[in-house]
Amino acid sequence: MKNNILLTAIFILMNFVSINAQENSAPKNWPDRTVLPIEPYQKVGKVAPTIKDSDKIDWPKEISAPEGAPNVLLIMIDDVGFGASSTFGGPIPTPNFDKLAKNGLKYNRFHTTAVCSPSRAALITGRNHHTAATGIIMEFSTPYPGYNSLVPRSVASIGKILTDNGYGTSWFGKNHNVPDWLTTPAGPFNLWPTGLGFEYFYGFLGADAHQFRPAIFEGTKPVDPYLKDEKVDDEYILDKDLADHAIHWIQTQKSVSPNKPFFAYYTPGTAHAPHQAPKEWIAKFKGKFDQGFDKQRIATYENQKKLGIIPPDAVLAPTPSEYQKWDALSPGMKKVAAREMEVYAAMLAHCDYQIGRVIQSVEDLGELNNTMIIFIMGDNGSSAEDPTGQGLTSEIGVLVNGVVDTEEYMVKHLDDFGGPWMAEHYSMSWAHAMNTPFQWDKKIASHLGGSRTGMVISWPARIKQTGQIRSQFSHLTDIVPTILEAANIPQPKKVDGFEQTPFAGKSLVYTFDNAAAPETHTTNILK
Repeated sequence: MKNNILLTAIFILMNFVSINAQENSAPKNWPDRTVLPIEPYQKVGKVAPTIKDSDKIDWPKEISAPEGAPNVLLIMIDDVGFGASSTFGGPIPTPNFDKLAKNGLKYNRFHTTAVCSPSRAALITGRNHHTAATGIIMEFSTPYPGYNSLVPRSVASIGKILTDNGYGTSWFGKNHNVPDWLTTPAGPFNLWPTGLGFEYFYGFLGADAHQFRPAIFEGTKPVDPYLKDEKVDDEYILDKDLADHAIHWIQTQKSVSPNKPFFAYYTPGTAHAPHQAPKEWIAKFKGKFDQGFDKQRIATYENQKKLGIIPPDAVLAPTPSEYQKWDALSPGMKKVAAREMEVYAAMLAHCDYQIGRVIQSVEDLGELNNTMIIFIMGDNGSSAEDPTGQGLTSEIGVLVNGVVDTEEYMVKHLDDFGGPWMAEHYSMSWAHAMNTPFQWDKKIASHLGGSRTGMVISWPARIKQTGQIRSQFSHLTDIVPTILEAANIPQPKKVDGFEQTPFAGKSLVYTFDNAAAPETHTTNILK
């Protein structure tokens, strides 16, 4: 009995000494946001054997975002050139993109890497794509440094940084940043979104997804989203599903933790092939592109000058000989080409509509004023990946099996374009027209047709010179530094014990109040 009492006394004393030692060793500069993750801090004071003789103790203080840190909605569309959207002088109506530009700033010298996975790696890390081991798309990775697709731990993502700084974080849509051999339900999952620090993921892996029957993951679990009560939902379409999930997630975040800012990375597969859209949206564009890609390119160029998107003395780059000429097409192929563009336009316009729903949900919550929305219209220029030059009804049929559509077949199945039974891609000449006024297209980093896209930043609480254009050089690597400066969060020096590689980009916050501000991103070294 005496031994038990003695042991209990010793245990209490050890506990007392341990707890008070914790107080004495507590960091004076808590929270140190340069070292992640940040341990909770508790000021203990006196702890006696009884509660009445002890100091009042508060619960440990967990990390929260800095006071006033904005919500962030980061949007990036797929395979959309500089001259596609109405916001940047193009023929495709994007009213929600237009509205953001009116209430924010348009950036007309924004640059990508000209191809998918590298652009996305640069965007979410703030480092150049080779630093993130993503010098090529994941499926083409090689063992060489910069190309092996294994993002190093010295390159923490914006999801990881913001989660560890008290944000709620999510990723919706395309994820073309998982090494090809890791894209199975068996894992490992350390390079999936949840492994990269994002708390929630709903989307697909790889280059593209079928709009009507996509292969979707929630977290790391495969799901069949088009099934409703174990039956196929004929009304299902991916872009609407992504918007629904994003809206639900944002509403949940703000309902449960209204003072906790959210970060939502929203990146649908639109308008990457397969080009698919609801029938009623395709019908809106019937006859809109009968003039052909050559005349459309000139019309877009002239409109861009009127809008001030390009300088008055800008010269339209010549069309390379590799592209088809509209007047050289047969009457049947003109019908095919026009229909291809109608589908592409419908797909992008429908996606803009769904994004508008997400933005409206933020406004309905009263959060729009302190939400920074960064909308990048294209992870690279529009895609001319159609090897036939005329467009195709099945990218798999051509790219894998080498089967080229005949004119007779394409004309016969015009009404099926954009529907669930075709995985089509438009003519490479339409891609070139969508990259107006620049030359060439996706994959080709040597020309601006592949590497310059439109971007808009809106943040009502901060940006007051709205509706203006900013022409400072900007790049995908600038986005993470911009988000962190807006949130008053430093770049971490160490994450999970790993020293961090400095950012390659520069924050764009300096451009918000001054159109003539000198550029800060003056050298772009791709390493």
